Amino acid sequence: MMKGLKNLFFAACCVFAVVGGTANAKPVPLDRIVAVVDKDVVMESELNNRIEAVQRQLSSRNISMPPDNILKKQVLEQLILENLQLQMGQRGGIRIDDWTLNDAISKIAKRNGMSVEAFKKNLESDGLSYADAREEIRREMIINRVRQRQIAERIQISEQEVDNFLKSPEGQASMQIEYRLGHILIATPDNPTPSQVREAEKKANNISIQLDKGANFAEMALTYSSGQNALKGGDLGWRSADQLPSLFAEQALKMKDGEVSTPIRSPGGFHIFKLIDTRGNEKHMEQQVHVRHILIKPNEIRSDLEAQMLAKSLYDRIESGQDFGELAKAYSDDTGSALNGGDLNWVSPKSLVPEFQKAMKDTPQKVISEPFKSSYGWHVLQVLGTRNSDISNQVRRNKVREVLGNRKFEEELQVWLREIRDQSYVEVRL
Repeated sequence: MMKGLKNLFFAACCVFAVVGGTANAKPVPLDRIVAVVDKDVVMESELNNRIEAVQRQLSSRNISMPPDNILKKQVLEQLILENLQLQMGQRGGIRIDDWTLNDAISKIAKRNGMSVEAFKKNLESDGLSYADAREEIRREMIINRVRQRQIAERIQISEQEVDNFLKSPEGQASMQIEYRLGHILIATPDNPTPSQVREAEKKANNISIQLDKGANFAEMALTYSSGQNALKGGDLGWRSADQLPSLFAEQALKMKDGEVSTPIRSPGGFHIFKLIDTRGNEKHMEQQVHVRHILIKPNEIRSDLEAQMLAKSLYDRIESGQDFGELAKAYSDDTGSALNGGDLNWVSPKSLVPEFQKAMKDTPQKVISEPFKSSYGWHVLQVLGTRNSDISNQVRRNKVREVLGNRKFEEELQVWLREIRDQSYVEVRL
């Protein structure tokens, strides 16, 4: 509930409704405060509404209700923590405008397979107000932003932690390549005679020839295979190499997606494999640009116009033959690259601001760009080369950072909630 409305409710605690229209009618309180939380309050109406919502949720999941006094205490504690976070959001200037809120509601409806209109009707059929639901979603979005601000800066993931995870059994399992193999087995009896082996081999070769001519692997497996997965078209499903028999794993590691093997002998007969698909080994290619630049920033003693004029002067000097790198070392305000002659090395365009991206795209290699402006100041740049780079390892490590970050976030969240609760003034009036 918004602070202004709470103040009205606070005042209403001293006001009584007159029942029956006479001066002697018994006064009835409209609402009361159940907790003072720093500079705000939690009203009884809020508490009761939240308890009803929790009861509906528990009932829909067939979970037994705790005793009323315990439920009330737990719900009030939740409201106190939410109130503290909302106050932090207000002090931090966090606002959720209607456009952002509408977009979030649209996404929630879509995730549930509904239109926004159907979402509204669904709420109403459950006895819930759409207006109340909007404000509850707004509250949750503010709280989430507060948590991101406060907790994200407390989380650090070191390269060693990433390495340790990748070496752990859990990390290796989560990052393993998986193979989807098709299998046809032409079985031989135990201790087969030479003629039985020749007959099985002939049959396997005939199947292999038909597959080479375009026969459907699943149909051939269903018709001829003695393998346990024959009725599934020989499909073994997704398995990592260590979940496959040695012979199967050896073939999977050799083959390309869609490839069919020649018949392979084993003590049990002749095997034909098809590598239907692989996953977990996707290559992530990224176009990168080798670029260098000189940045001239406006500051307290240099106006934007003066910064532009200096950038133009440096451009003219480079065009007349002066060394780009030496001028970058002497004049560039990008301290990270200035010592390297303005060299940013190989970078992904999407990591740069739009104005820089556009200038790189529009400037031919080895040519000096005209001075252009970005949010950082005035630049001149030179594209030294482009390449497609395999960033699969970087993507894999980033996924690990995300996993570890989510874990640490939940751990830090509980610590942080205890801290803000302990450091705040809270007076419960139940």
